[in-house]
Amino acid sequence: MIAALAAVGAAAGLAAGGVAYASVAPQSQLFGRTIVAGRDANEFALTYDDGPNDPWTSHLLDLLARHDVHATFFLIGQFVRQRPDLVREIQAAGHLIGNHTVTHPWLAVQGSRRIREELAGCNAALEDVLGEPVRFFRPPHGSRRPAVMRAARELGLTATMWNAMGYDWRVNMRAEKIAAHLERGIARNRRRGRGSNLLLHDGGHLAMGADRSQSVEATRMILDRHPVARIRYVKVDAWA
Repeated sequence: MIAALAAVGAAAGLAAGGVAYASVAPQSQLFGRTIVAGRDANEFALTYDDGPNDPWTSHLLDLLARHDVHATFFLIGQFVRQRPDLVREIQAAGHLIGNHTVTHPWLAVQGSRRIREELAGCNAALEDVLGEPVRFFRPPHGSRRPAVMRAARELGLTATMWNAMGYDWRVNMRAEKIAAHLERGIARNRRRGRGSNLLLHDGGHLAMGADRSQSVEATRMILDRHPVARIRYVKVDAWA
């Protein structure tokens, strides 16, 4: 009896651990379908979180324009309210804009009401500026659970994750190291026959003004190493 109870307890612990892992694992589909990447290893999506952020979002837009590349920006609602002009610059340049909540919380530990407020509030901020509906959403930290996915679906949002991260949010990360992290993700994705959904940041969730100079430089390195002559750069809606 004791052995049986121990086995049940161990199984329950493993199940709980699996659920906890799935709540932040970027490629997990346990709680519902998310966009990760396509099946063409020569397709890359450059994606940026936590903007808009002056001046680095503008510098990034200039760099992407020089390479004739379009990207996807997941914006924080409170910063959208502060810099609607910068949001319109992103839109005018032909990039895709998505929802990254109002204040960037860990959604998996929030109640259903707070989850909906964060998603609906960011949608409202973006749609006021853009004049068009928002279709894509990236949960901060990748944190999600069934209530998060349900709220997103009810608001017409498709959750979008990633499969290569630059870790540019870490302190003192230089461009070379950021690019190296992305390159490892790209190599792994190619071995698996997948496109690469590259996660970088043009802002910081704590406040406007985060220094993202190294993220911009890492983007330049990726674009130089993987030029448009060999790689098709897409927005995440290409994989919807």
